[in-house]
Amino acid sequence: MGRGETNAKKRKRQSEAKALPNGKSSSNPAELDTTKPTAVFKPTKGREWTVSVALPGSVIANAQSHELKTSLCGHIARALSVFCVDEIVVFSDGHTQKKDHKRTQSHAHQPDSSQDVYTGTSDPDHFLIHLLSYLETPPHLRRFLFPMHANLRIAGTLPSLDLPHHLKPDEWCAYREGVTLPGADEHGTFVEAGLRIPVTVEEQIPENTRVTLKFRPGAEEAHKGTNNDVIPADPVSPDEPREESGYYWGFNVRKAGSLSDVFTECVYGGGYDVTIGTSERGVPLETIYEEEEGRIPDKFKHLLIVFGGVAGLEVAVKNDEELKKLGVVEAKDVFDKWINVCPGQGSRTIRTEEAVWIGLMGLRRLVVSNE
Repeated sequence: MGRGETNAKKRKRQSEAKALPNGKSSSNPAELDTTKPTAVFKPTKGREWTVSVALPGSVIANAQSHELKTSLCGHIARALSVFCVDEIVVFSDGHTQKKDHKRTQSHAHQPDSSQDVYTGTSDPDHFLIHLLSYLETPPHLRRFLFPMHANLRIAGTLPSLDLPHHLKPDEWCAYREGVTLPGADEHGTFVEAGLRIPVTVEEQIPENTRVTLKFRPGAEEAHKGTNNDVIPADPVSPDEPREESGYYWGFNVRKAGSLSDVFTECVYGGGYDVTIGTSERGVPLETIYEEEEGRIPDKFKHLLIVFGGVAGLEVAVKNDEELKKLGVVEAKDVFDKWINVCPGQGSRTIRTEEAVWIGLMGLRRLVVSNE
């Protein structure tokens, strides 16, 4: 029995001991049950604006063991989840051997199968994309979408992201993620969504396809009742929970061959309207709030925050052929703002996974004010 399990049972006993003799819980605020998280994401209204983060896969190459590489991916995934990032773009900065990959998106609902061997050393971009896609996927769908793979050998030991769409069987939401089962016919398709029985959709969808479901009226009652054999739903865009109802619905994972591809292959109409590059040679982050001349626009449609690898974003610009053709020499010229997320740092270096946490916290005010 692990220490975590022991502590959980101890907290449960303490919670039960605080219950009143008549079986009702105490209403005394000092005796709140803290054994369960209360910071549950609650949507307010739909939103069309997004927050994207881009960073190079070369950060994986800097980790010296498989355990450290996996842990680094977990730290990045946790930061993206905590700060409600909608898209993560992994690009090649030319600092490691470049591999030719098709563009990969987790919301395409199929992992990249072009690599069936361990890629933590040979192709760090693929490794990071593989781990992030795995962690973003609801746990009950992973066995369908992610075959056994050396990259995922210890991924199960990473802290859970506990995202809003990582729903438990007894939790209900108007939307849910699922994966299609074999046997689609003229009557529709069965979708495994972690409920009492598979969900039924009218459309014919190939098996092992990840889909976002929107339940029809009466679906909740059908799930809770034991006499119903159909839970009706419709497949919708993965963006609909965010755009229509305001849910944070996880992050999309996209592969870019270079820094310039981060911009040119943007999946949002009109591209990113506010872009921020990070560097220890940038201006202090606080200036985007304080200086009239350097202020970020009050509202943005699609925000992009780019972090560099071990050698910084400068090396990504230097190795980008498209930027060379455009005559771009300095990395700061690629972005609307060029900031230092932690001026006066005590350590000589700030690791990328640390910069992601610091940067997203510093820019939290910008994101919140956009709501």
